[in-house]
Amino acid sequence: MKLNNLRAVHKRKFRQTTDSNHKYLVAPNLLQRNFTIGQPNRIWVTDITYIWTLQGWLYLAFVLDLCSRAVVGLAMADRITDELTQSALKQALLQRRPPESLIHHSDRGSQYASNDYRRLTRENKIIASMSRKGNCWDNAVAESFLHTLKVELVNRYRFRTKEEAKRTIFEYLQMYYNTKRIHSTLGYLSPFEFEKRLFVNQ
Repeated sequence: MKLNNLRAVHKRKFRQTTDSNHKYLVAPNLLQRNFTIGQPNRIWVTDITYIWTLQGWLYLAFVLDLCSRAVVGLAMADRITDELTQSALKQALLQRRPPESLIHHSDRGSQYASNDYRRLTRENKIIASMSRKGNCWDNAVAESFLHTLKVELVNRYRFRTKEEAKRTIFEYLQMYYNTKRIHSTLGYLSPFEFEKRLFVNQ
């Protein structure tokens, strides 16, 4: 994968993304750490992460298909807001058009428990599922994706601008991760190649 000429950096920074101290309703944990499913667009998992740039923090919300590990929704912004997470979900819905009763699994953060986000899931006949409080293992696939993104890309570079970070991350996810990066859990296929073989064999 060819990336922009960015300066390597190994400095780590921490930024909290999950605020579960709110009064919104939370959904039960329907996933129960069952991370194996035979068809795409039946269960999606989602989360938020942060990327440091010389212009400040950039926040990324993503949606993964649990079956193929493909990134199906993506949004980046200067702040963590309901609009950030909604944009990632709307993109996934537009690209995938999943059937009714799709399960959507997230943490208990206010961005996913807010009234507007819940309204968006209800309007699209999506069933909400949430991790237990403070239990990252309940969303282990999303956590694994974040680890891959940080190790293979984010922690290796110092982004000069937020736009540079956006372009590079988008290129990595769409031109490499979804189409070329192999996963042992997928029989050493990329997410899109795995999905392609599933549809051929149906």
